[in-house]
Amino acid sequence: MKKFKIAIVGATGLVGRTVLKVLEEKKLPFESYGLFASKKSAGTVFSILGKDYVVEELTENSFDRGFDFAIFSAGGETAKKYAPIAAKKGCIVVDNSSHFRMDKDVPLVVPEVNMEDAYKHKGIIANPNCSTIQAMLPLKALEDKYHIKRIIYSTYQAVSGAGKDALSDLANTDNSKPLKKFPYPIYNNCLPHIDIFMENGYSKEELKMINETRKILHRPDLKVTATTVRIPVSNSHSESINVEFEKDFVIEDLKNTLKNFPNLILVDDLSCNLYPMPINSNGHDEVFVGRVRRDESVNSRSQFMGCC
Repeated sequence: MKKFKIAIVGATGLVGRTVLKVLEEKKLPFESYGLFASKKSAGTVFSILGKDYVVEELTENSFDRGFDFAIFSAGGETAKKYAPIAAKKGCIVVDNSSHFRMDKDVPLVVPEVNMEDAYKHKGIIANPNCSTIQAMLPLKALEDKYHIKRIIYSTYQAVSGAGKDALSDLANTDNSKPLKKFPYPIYNNCLPHIDIFMENGYSKEELKMINETRKILHRPDLKVTATTVRIPVSNSHSESINVEFEKDFVIEDLKNTLKNFPNLILVDDLSCNLYPMPINSNGHDEVFVGRVRRDESVNSRSQFMGCC
C-alpha cells in the first residue's frame, strides 16, 4: 500500500488538535505529517503514533515537500491565501473554513451523502458547516426515498464550535473574568447569535446551513430556513429538523430508512427514555437521531419532526 504525506494547517487550534487525534485513531496510511500554524505557535511538539513532530510556521514554501493531502483548519483568510498554493503544488486540500464552500468550482462534501462530488475537485474540497454535516445524513436518507419539499432547522450548538476562547467563557461560571469570545456569558445561558447578523435578520451561520444544504443535496431551489442557538454544552451539536416531503410515509418505514443509513444511529425508544443527547454522542463519529414523529400541526401526511 502506498504511503502518503499529509499537512495539517492550524495544527495547534482546537479543531487541528482534534484532527490529529482522529487521524491517529484511524491509523490511516500516512508516511509522515507536516504540522503548520502561526508564527507564535511554531515550535509546539506533537507525538503522532509514537513519533514527534514539531509545528512549523506556515509560509508560501510550506508545501514544497510534496504533500499528497492537506487539511486546513486555520480560518478563511488563511485558506484563501494558502490553499491555492498547496493545490498548485499537487496537494489535495480539504478546507474546514467557510471560504470555499459556495464556490461553484469547489465540491462541498459529506462522504456518506455525496462522495462522488469529491472526485470532481480541482485541488480543493470544502468541508461543510458543523451543524450542516450532521443534518445531511438523515436528510439524504429521506430525500432519496420521499423527496424533500421544505426543511426547518433549529440548532442547539455546543461551545467548542466557537474555539478555545469560547470554552474559556463557558468555564467562567461566576462571570468574574472578561469574556474572550461571546458578547454575553454562555454559562447558564443560551445565545441566539452565531456569527454575524445579516441585513435580512438571519445570522451568517443560519445562511450557511441554508445554502450548504442546497448545494450538498443538489437542490438549489429547496425551501430551507434555520435558527441557530449556542447552548452551554462543551461538545456535540444538537438540532431539531422539521421536514416536509413530496410523498406520504409510514413512520416505522421512515425510521427503518434512517436506521439503515451509513454512520447514522437511531436512538428512539421513548418508553425507556432513550433519545439523542450530547452526553452520549460526545466522542463518536456517528450521527444520533431520535424523537422521530409525524408533525400533527399541519394537515399533511408528509411532514415529520426529529432531532439529532
